Amino acid sequence: MDKVSVLKDKGNAALQSGKFDEAIKFYSEAINLDSNNHVLFSNRSAAYAKSGNYSQALDDAEKTIKLKPDWAKGYSRKGSALAYMGRLDESVKAYEAGLALDPNNAQLKESLQEVKAQQASQKGMANPFRSPDIFVKLRTDPRTRQYLDDPEYVKLIQELQNNPNSLGTHLNDTRILTTLSVLLGLNIDPSQDEEMETETIPTPKETPKRQPPPQAPKRQEEKMDEDLPPEKLKARKEKELGNEAYKKKNFDEALVHYNKAVELDGTDITFLNNIAAVYFEQKEYAKCIEQCQKAIEVGRENRADFKLIAKAFTRIGNAYLKLGDLQNAKTAYEKSMSEYRTPEVKALLSDVEKRIKEEERRAYIDPVKAEQEKELGNELFKNGNYADAIKHYTEAIKRNPDDPKYYSNRAACYTKLAAFDLGLKDCEKCVELDPKFIKGWIRKGKILQGMQQHSKAINAYQKALELDPNNAEAVDGYRSCTMAVNANPEEVRKRAMADPEVLAIMQDPAMRLILEQMQNDPKALQDHLKNPDIAAKIQKLLESGLIAIH
Repeated sequence: MDKVSVLKDKGNAALQSGKFDEAIKFYSEAINLDSNNHVLFSNRSAAYAKSGNYSQALDDAEKTIKLKPDWAKGYSRKGSALAYMGRLDESVKAYEAGLALDPNNAQLKESLQEVKAQQASQKGMANPFRSPDIFVKLRTDPRTRQYLDDPEYVKLIQELQNNPNSLGTHLNDTRILTTLSVLLGLNIDPSQDEEMETETIPTPKETPKRQPPPQAPKRQEEKMDEDLPPEKLKARKEKELGNEAYKKKNFDEALVHYNKAVELDGTDITFLNNIAAVYFEQKEYAKCIEQCQKAIEVGRENRADFKLIAKAFTRIGNAYLKLGDLQNAKTAYEKSMSEYRTPEVKALLSDVEKRIKEEERRAYIDPVKAEQEKELGNELFKNGNYADAIKHYTEAIKRNPDDPKYYSNRAACYTKLAAFDLGLKDCEKCVELDPKFIKGWIRKGKILQGMQQHSKAINAYQKALELDPNNAEAVDGYRSCTMAVNANPEEVRKRAMADPEVLAIMQDPAMRLILEQMQNDPKALQDHLKNPDIAAKIQKLLESGLIAIH
């Protein structure tokens, strides 16, 4: 089972590095050892999906579900594969099955929203947000009239006008669902969000002509406004005036009206949130934060909608981000998520966490300590304690990740421990950082030689000899590999043809004709090498040992 764990970790590392075929190979080897491990099939499904092999990804997802039917992740893998294959209806069912097991799974919810948005797009639904009289429709409909008082809502509508593809990320916002119902002429009850999420939004052709709202409800709303205390009515009027000024970017005038609204009604969190929005636009970030904190306090005291409190926390996070205070921004986004989770805030939180991690990595860099760790690693290497030496070389890399010699030294340890794949990875990083670092090329050649990949080892030694034609290690390695390649041509051919890429090249009629031309007329090689695709294929055949150029 330890070997299974090692193979899984190697697969995970390869997947994260974008080496999907390599990841599939490691997961497959692990599955051969433990065919009842649902996690391995789930991971391989992800690797197949990343590599574009969606049919295999679906097969592995089905196997995951069969092995662990109560694990939501398996349904997520299945939904993803089906979505890639264009089987959107089945994808929706898979995601819904996963949510039935884990109703709070944010990834499943987001994926389901994206697929539903894709469904709507494929059905030819025109972008209803580009209607020329959109704001007239929204202002005259009682369901959306109050939304227009929020500057952020107006911004969201403008975003959807310009980028309708972003609709899928906003479908969990009740306001957007209500807005769609108004624009498409539907009679949707926003309180029934869960039922709506299982339905497809009709196309305009399927939508019945919208009937004018009944007169009775309209009178009822007017009566409700009249029943408000005079101060609250005046406060709302001031807010509307502030919103009009905000839209015109007359921020000073907007502040006057919003502050007047607060004086008339100090219990409404919306007025305070709007003041904070103005300060943010004016780049008065400290004032914005202070105002949001007041808004949260007032909102909690008056049992405000948790979405409004979440919005205040989000704006605090945005303000701290502008001030360069990543830790406080992260805290604010986390508090916003605890009030109300949205994909937008999740993305903001993820981004700030990455930036914090990168800052911590940079702050950790210390070339002096890196050299100290290297010396400790060298002592352990001399004493044959390769495993502990690796720890110190790894610490040296963290302290100074741009120095190639630390990777080279760690590669030497991996070679001693026969961990050739890890050693090869370090060598590749080493020569990537410094292509003239001859020790890196020689070490890469030795590792490839140990892995019996003599043709590739020859290329590494050639790179070393280009830097120093008289280097004894490179000369010896080159000769040794050349002899190994030429010693048993049939073995070379079998090993080369076992590579699917080499096999495909050799089965290509055009390439076979080119190879015949090269054999009969060596000068033809120069012409063919001008084509990047042909040059790459010839290089692959050279590395495999099937052909040689003299």
